[in-house]
Amino acid sequence: MLMEIFGLPIQTIYVYTLIFSGILIILYIFFGDLTEGFGELSSFLNPVLILAFLTFASAAGYILETLTSLNSLIILLIGAAIALILDTLLNVFVLIPLSSAEESLVYTEESLRGRVGTVLIPIPKDGFGEVMIENISGRISKPAESYENTFIAEGKKVLIVDVKNGVIHVVEHGQL
Repeated sequence: MLMEIFGLPIQTIYVYTLIFSGILIILYIFFGDLTEGFGELSSFLNPVLILAFLTFASAAGYILETLTSLNSLIILLIGAAIALILDTLLNVFVLIPLSSAEESLVYTEESLRGRVGTVLIPIPKDGFGEVMIENISGRISKPAESYENTFIAEGKKVLIVDVKNGVIHVVEHGQL
């Protein structure tokens, strides 16, 4: 005999919970910035973890109710245990690394001065080429012009002397 709560079979409650938590997750994706302060109160009260727990528990409960003939209370406990394990894995392997990751790859023109890059597209005299600059967070390429108005070949290391209007002005590395 299936367990009933408020006159509804437990399977129906699992499906409603799954749908409700799924909708809340979608809303949280779009409007999560409004509730960002709640995550600062405690990592335990993180809305993502609470919604994920409800989703995992209701999905596991529905599947177990459908496929097994176990007692509904045991299924509820097993579903909660599965949800706790999956929630912990989600937190440890996804959410914590994401929160400690670099927030952006934004750089300022001033931060490029003094950096060393590699010429990707040769820089002709009185013309533009392209330089790749590597750092810890990735690679960026910028249009480049020779500071001394000389030809700089592909593959040469260059030093960024100045940045004007998004174009870096470079000299061959070791030339200054």
